[in-house]
Amino acid sequence: MQTIKYIDSTCCNSSNAVVLSKELQAVASIYPFKVSNHYAGLIQEPGDAIWRQCVPDARELDDDLLDADPLAEGLLSPTPGLIHRYPDRVVLLVSNRCPVYCRFCMRKRHVGAGHDLPPAIDQIDNAIKYIQSHSAVQDVILSGGDPLMLDNASLYMILRRLRAIKHVKIIRIGTRIPVTFPERVTPELCDMLRRFHPLYINTHFNHPTEITAASSKACELLADAGIPLGNQTVLLRGVNDDAAVMRELMLGLLELRVRPYYIHQMDLIKGAAHFRTPVTQGLEIIRALRGHITGMAVPHYVIDLPNGKGKVALIPDIIEREGDLLFLMTYQGERVTYRDITAVRG
Repeated sequence: MQTIKYIDSTCCNSSNAVVLSKELQAVASIYPFKVSNHYAGLIQEPGDAIWRQCVPDARELDDDLLDADPLAEGLLSPTPGLIHRYPDRVVLLVSNRCPVYCRFCMRKRHVGAGHDLPPAIDQIDNAIKYIQSHSAVQDVILSGGDPLMLDNASLYMILRRLRAIKHVKIIRIGTRIPVTFPERVTPELCDMLRRFHPLYINTHFNHPTEITAASSKACELLADAGIPLGNQTVLLRGVNDDAAVMRELMLGLLELRVRPYYIHQMDLIKGAAHFRTPVTQGLEIIRALRGHITGMAVPHYVIDLPNGKGKVALIPDIIEREGDLLFLMTYQGERVTYRDITAVRG
């Protein structure tokens, strides 16, 4: 496995070093700071789109009166390290480590905390036993932290055990490794992953700057292994809350054989309020994409509802309804009336 080189609040002797002030070190003492050399090398200047995603900000300590776990993942965990929100799928947390501790992370309370070690074997055992005993679970999503922070042998063990469960039809991996530590994606890793089809990977590009020769190569290796790739972008103030930036990103992803899947409205996470944008802005971005670029490049714009209520998709096109008349907006801004005919008249 490739060795990852980090920059953090205790080691800043790299050519890509990010030196934290005492104020920002105080932030990092609560929400850990760590960034891979590769990702730090994408920073062009303080305050740019990459910097904002990985460098602590004093505003993280503002008391925004929000919850550290607004999606109620703790309440939806029947056994440690497993989240069972929807009837047919579960999220299996196999790592609390990432190459970069994103400042907007939905699991700021968890990622990088404690001893920065993989879950104990008995925790994985108990989670897999739960999946085995619940035949309705057909889809298992490996998450964390980043699952690809595990070594190949550990990841193989988990995938092999899941694939042995007959009612598990689909395995998905959520990873930001192609963006933040692309050298981890090796031919050896891909050869191992291809043994567990149907297996899907959703990665996490937020800005066109993250599309580099190295991240492109990582996606190429995964796609060539027959793994369908999707992308989940988070809408972030000062990073990608701009239609032109999103157009460039989504079209760039298609060139990598990565299908844009979701744009997420920022979760109501404590310590990340400075990243939030109004929902109307997200809708305007979707409106600016639809019809102006191929539909394959237009993701779903979703809100993950508080208290574990699940995701809902938002679209900008339905203005209002009167009886069986829908008043819709075209991609060119034209208002059109559409009759919702539900029966064929003789």
